[in-house]
Amino acid sequence: MLIVTHGGKFHADDAWAVAVLMLLYPDAELVRTRDPAIIAQGDVVIDVGGEWNPAAGRFDHHQKGFDGARVSGVPYASAGLVWREYGARCVALLAERHAGHKLSDDAAQQMAYAIDADVVQYLDLSDVGAARNAPGSYGLSAIVSGFNPNWMDEQRLGYGAPAEAYRDAQFRRVLDMLSDLMINAVKYRVGALLAVEQVRHAELLEGGRVLYLKNGALPWTAIVRKEMPNVLFVISYNVGEQRHMIHTVPVSAESFDARADLPAAWAGLRDADLAAVTGVPDAGFCHNGRFIAAAKSFDGILEMARQALREVDAGSLL
Repeated sequence: MLIVTHGGKFHADDAWAVAVLMLLYPDAELVRTRDPAIIAQGDVVIDVGGEWNPAAGRFDHHQKGFDGARVSGVPYASAGLVWREYGARCVALLAERHAGHKLSDDAAQQMAYAIDADVVQYLDLSDVGAARNAPGSYGLSAIVSGFNPNWMDEQRLGYGAPAEAYRDAQFRRVLDMLSDLMINAVKYRVGALLAVEQVRHAELLEGGRVLYLKNGALPWTAIVRKEMPNVLFVISYNVGEQRHMIHTVPVSAESFDARADLPAAWAGLRDADLAAVTGVPDAGFCHNGRFIAAAKSFDGILEMARQALREVDAGSLL
């Protein structure tokens, strides 16, 4: 397979699109050029060539009259066009290769939609000038752009072939970075998918107001928030650090507010100071934001959960 994209300065949308295809077709040849004769020979042509025709392997969005957009109205650039066509296949491949899990076609497609919503659409928005993908200078589009040689690099290397060879090498570095990002995005979502049943069947304590997870690495927040309205605190065991944690439950994915906070008297305390306030000898710390605290033993963290519940109940009587 011959994959062709434009030479010169690269952007996040063409880099993401090429990274997707190189994951699916690792033996493909990649050429960065604006030579029409080479573009015409490409099996897949990205962000150049003036044509959008997935069946013919053409994924450009610069041509006059292009009006491709998602159902949400977010316009497509090359990242989204290629992800729309190949995203589910890429997700399925990465899930099996890096998470050891074979996804159904529907699950892979839904995961691809989620990654588009979380990542890809913002690359497209940035590329077409509709929005920045993050405040400041470190959104993904800006990070990718920063791999291009600047004027000092070009002055050092000389213009023309030396600078272009350096740019091509930098483009390859970006492909590696974006491939890792895709792998991590898929692994995270596969992990969340497989964790659902474990969280749903975890032990409920204290009249159903405390959930106990024996593996603190399980992603639990979305399930507890959506399906367990009575749970105020989650206890988990941190296997790596060999200590128990108590977490508050956020009211929404966009908010730092919790259904109930840990006691104000614990805020910012550690070790002996926290032990003195709680009466729990192996208490470790409580974050100043009162959303997480720790104790060495299960009995210790359960006692802290009970104290937190008593404070919630006392507050509700005021």
